[in-house]
Amino acid sequence: MLTAGPRPTLEAPDDDPYLWLEEIDGERALAWVEGQNEATSARFGDVRFAADRDTLAAIYDRPDNIPVIARRGTRVFNFWKDAAHPRGLWRATTLDSYRSTEPEWDILIDLDALAATEDEDWIWSGATTILGTHDRAILRLARGGADAVLLREFDLIARDFVADGFTLPEAKGGAAWIDHDTLLLSSALGEGMATRSGYARTVRLWRRGTDPLTAPVIFETSADHMAVWADVDREFEGQRLVFVESIGFFDSVVSVGDHTGPKTRIDVPTDARVTWHRGWLAVKRRTAWTIGGETHPPDTVLGMSFAAFLAGDRQFRKLFEPAERRALQGFFWSGGRLVLSILDDLKPVFEVLTPSDAGWARQRISGLPDIGVAHVWSLDVRTEESNGELLASAQDPLTPPSLYLVPPLAAPQLLKRAPQTFDPAGLTVTRHEASSEDGACIPYVQVGPPGETGEAPVHLSGYGGFGISMLPYYNSALGKLWLERGGTGVVANIRGGGEFGTAWHDAGRREKKRLSHDDFAAVAADLVRRGVTRPARIAAEGGSNGGILITNMLTRYPERFGALFCTIPLIDMRRYAKLHAGASWIAEYGDPDDPADWEFLAGISAYHMAVPSRPYPPILIATSRRDDRVHPGHARKMAAKLQAMGYEAYFYEPAAGGHGYGKDNAERASFTALGYNFLRRAIGWDIGPREEGRA
Repeated sequence: MLTAGPRPTLEAPDDDPYLWLEEIDGERALAWVEGQNEATSARFGDVRFAADRDTLAAIYDRPDNIPVIARRGTRVFNFWKDAAHPRGLWRATTLDSYRSTEPEWDILIDLDALAATEDEDWIWSGATTILGTHDRAILRLARGGADAVLLREFDLIARDFVADGFTLPEAKGGAAWIDHDTLLLSSALGEGMATRSGYARTVRLWRRGTDPLTAPVIFETSADHMAVWADVDREFEGQRLVFVESIGFFDSVVSVGDHTGPKTRIDVPTDARVTWHRGWLAVKRRTAWTIGGETHPPDTVLGMSFAAFLAGDRQFRKLFEPAERRALQGFFWSGGRLVLSILDDLKPVFEVLTPSDAGWARQRISGLPDIGVAHVWSLDVRTEESNGELLASAQDPLTPPSLYLVPPLAAPQLLKRAPQTFDPAGLTVTRHEASSEDGACIPYVQVGPPGETGEAPVHLSGYGGFGISMLPYYNSALGKLWLERGGTGVVANIRGGGEFGTAWHDAGRREKKRLSHDDFAAVAADLVRRGVTRPARIAAEGGSNGGILITNMLTRYPERFGALFCTIPLIDMRRYAKLHAGASWIAEYGDPDDPADWEFLAGISAYHMAVPSRPYPPILIATSRRDDRVHPGHARKMAAKLQAMGYEAYFYEPAAGGHGYGKDNAERASFTALGYNFLRRAIGWDIGPREEGRA
C-alpha cells in the first residue's frame, strides 16, 4: 500500500518518496508495474477493447498498405510488417517492379526468423549501406525497440551476417562507411564515451578486425555537450570527412577534415543549419543574422557557391524569407537542386531551386493537394547518389495517404494509394482559432459531424514542443474508433511547435512553455464556447513532450476536461535532466539545477504541482519499459503519487516498445485500443462494438 500524501511538493521538490520506481527492472518496481497492468487491463480490457484491438491490428497489417521505399543504388528498399511478419522483412525491388500491383520483392532478412533463432527481442532500427555497391550494410537492431542499438555487418548478396564482421554491442549511436574495411564509429559504447545525455561523445576510426573499444579517437566533445557524429563527403575529391558537434538541441558546430580529425570549421553561427551539394551551399539561422552587409530575419535561407564561401566570400543570395504565417519546415538537396518545404498559413508548399552562376531558378511543385498534410523527400537515401527524383505523400483527416514519384522539374506521378480504413460519410473538416490567455490566436482543425450539439464526444490532441508541427493527418485509429462512431477529433496548433517557424517555437519554449499549455486549454474552452461540446465530453491525449502538456491540463485546467490519456510522457521536471536523454532537452525546457530556471520549471512540473482534494479528471498514464529516451519513471511516479492521493489514475506499461506504442502492430493496436476504451468510458461515451452509431 502506497503512503498517501502530496510528496514531492514545490516547497520540498527533492523529497521524492517514489524514486524506487526509477529502477526500471528493480524487483519492487516491476511488482508494482505488474499489479498496475493487471488492474488496468481488468478494468478496460473488456470485449469492446478486444474488438477494437483486433480491428486496429487488421488495419495496421493490411496487405494493401503503402510500402514506403528508399533507393540505394539501383534498387528501392522497404521494411515491411504484417500479421505473418510482426517484426518485419527488409526487402528490395526495382522501381519499375514497385510501380506494379504485385512487386517482386527480394527478401534480404526476416527479422522474425532471426529473433526466433537467436532468442532475442530484436526490433528493426535501420541500416547503413556502402555507397555505390550497396553490397554490405551495418544493421541497427534494438532489443524491445530501444534507442540503443546493436550494430552488425550484413552481406546483401549472401543475405547473411558477415562472419567475423563488424559487430558492436548495444549503445546509442551508429557508424558510417569509409570503405569496405573502415568505419567512422559514433557510439556511446565504452568508458567515457557517452555524453551526459547518453549519446556518443567521440568519433573513432574503426578498422576491420580490430577492437572498437581501442579504435583511435579522431574527434571528441565535452561530456556536457549533447553528441557528436561524422560522415563522409564523397563529392569532394580525396574523400573529405564531415564532423558535427551538437552542443545542444538547437546548436551545433560543423567541420570538415580527414581521417585524422576536423581541420576547417564551417564559419556559420552555431544556431545555423548548413548543408552543401555539388558545389553549392545553403544555410538557415534560428535567429537574425547580419552577413554581407545585410541583416536577415530568423529562418531566412541563404545560398551561394561553396567554394566561394570557403574562400571568404559572404555575398549570399536570399532563397527564402518567412512571413508572419509563412514558415519554412525544412530544406534538402537532391540531384543538384534545393527543395524547400513551406507551410503557408498551414497549407503545404514545395519549391525547387536550381543554382547556377546566373542565379537560382525557382519552380513550385504542382499537382499536390492544397489542404491537409503533404511531405516531400528525396527518393535516394544518399544525396551524393540522387538524380533529383523525389517522393511525395499527401493526405488529410478524411483521405488516406497517396504516394507520388516527382521526377525532376515535372508533375507528380501517382505510385500507390493507401486503403480507406474508416467510413468518412457525414464527416467534415473545418478550421478554427481560439484566443489564448494572452490573446494569441491559436489555430485548430476539427473533423467530425457538422453542427453543434453541445454534447460531441471530442478527442483533442496536441504537442507544442521542439518546433515540431502538428498537422491533421489521416489517423486510422482515431477514424475507426472515434470518428466513425460519431465522435469529433481536434488537432491544436499550439505554441512551441513549428507551424509558424522559429518564433512560434520560441513562444512556447523554456519560461514560455506554460503558454503552450494555456493554448491547449484555450482550444478546449473554445470548443465549449462554440457549442460543440461541454468540458466533461472532452478527452485529451498527448505523448512524450505532450506528456507535460496533458499532466498540466490535469493540474492547471482540470475543469476543462473529462478524461486525459498521457503516453510515454515527460512529467518530473525536477529530475528530467538526470534521466536517460533528458540532459539533451535543456535548451527546450531549461535547467532544473539552475535556480532561475527551476523557478519557471516548477510551475509546469505536474509531478510537484499535484495536490490532494482537487477536481482532477480521470487519467490513464502509459509508458514503455524499454523507452530509453524518456525514462518510464516519469509515468510510474506520477501515477503512484496520484493514486496515493486518492485520484482516479490508471497506469499501463508494456515490457517493450521503446519510445512508442509497441514493438509491433499487435502491441501498438493494444496500446491504442486500451487508451481509447478508457477515454470513451471516462467521458460517458460508453458504446460497444454492436452499439456504434452517431452520438
